[in-house]
Amino acid sequence: MSLFKRSVVSEILSHAGVVFSTLLVVWLSVLLVRLLGEAANGTIGADVVFGLAAFSSITALPIILSVSLFIAVLTTVTRNFRESEMVVWFASGLSLKDWVYPVLRCAVPVAVLISVLTLLASPWAYSQIEEYRQRFEQRSDLSKVSAGQFIETQDGARVFFAEEPTSPGDELGKVIARVIDPEWLSVVTANSAHVQQEPNGDRFLVLDKGRRYDLKPGHNEFRLFDFERYGFRLESRGAASSPEALRAIVERQIKARPTTQLFHDNTDTARSQIMWRIAMPLAALNLALLAIPLGAVNPRLGRSGDILIAGLVGLLYMNLVNLSRGWIGNGKLDFGIGVWLVHAAFSALMVYMMWRKLRVRAPRERKK
Repeated sequence: MSLFKRSVVSEILSHAGVVFSTLLVVWLSVLLVRLLGEAANGTIGADVVFGLAAFSSITALPIILSVSLFIAVLTTVTRNFRESEMVVWFASGLSLKDWVYPVLRCAVPVAVLISVLTLLASPWAYSQIEEYRQRFEQRSDLSKVSAGQFIETQDGARVFFAEEPTSPGDELGKVIARVIDPEWLSVVTANSAHVQQEPNGDRFLVLDKGRRYDLKPGHNEFRLFDFERYGFRLESRGAASSPEALRAIVERQIKARPTTQLFHDNTDTARSQIMWRIAMPLAALNLALLAIPLGAVNPRLGRSGDILIAGLVGLLYMNLVNLSRGWIGNGKLDFGIGVWLVHAAFSALMVYMMWRKLRVRAPRERKK
């Protein structure tokens, strides 16, 4: 490999590493803030925040890798033109098309990695995310209650507030619960609470020494009960919480289905997901090659305009791919056309832009 190609590959990989690290840190920061907020609101468990962050990062890697490669190639080509290094390379007999090989040398391994991620790793990660969430939804209400916080469960039908336990054997201290039934609105208070599990696996929250207030909305009916012990069902260990049922719930999510299963599903939704998984590695290759003519700028012109145009082209590409996926899912676009249409259009654009750039040749030396 020539000196030019080695230097280009080295610079692209260096820029890609910096961009990738930056984007990944930004992604993780935003993701952790959102997940910690969900944990504080009781939507997810605090013990699964980092697990969800790891699996969500796997699903985001194809986009991050594609963008990192595009920016790396773009900045490398732009820098060579801005600092007039390309004048030296052109004088030595090279042209813009000599960038294709070193760019592909970096882009092909990245595209292969993205293929593995989209076809294998991402569906597995989505299934793990959904399993985490389903398991949390099937937990008992008590496991979602944290001392000093109001926690909603069953879509707001139950609201709990509990204090720290003061007696040994109690899992919660003073408890206030609001329960909405089809006919009654109830408020229950108790001095303490603990969980009791029946032999069949059903779990109950047992309240000790408390009072229950029942009010029928829209009527003048009111009931008041004092109790020594009062229990209500938290969860039932039936078929809905079995591993098989949980796996069936997870596989309803189209993103969590294995790629081989999608190929057997004769539905537009499955075809749209296949198209998306195939599109990501192709988009990475196309964007990397498209960055060559986009980065070949006149060093005398301003920098902002060229970078803005390149960013808009990349954004347009990804939006059109996403739009095609939506049209395939809705049955508005045939899968055989949608799977390659956007990529072919941008490949043609890349060839045209390269041809336009190659038409401008350096002036020949005058013969003496």
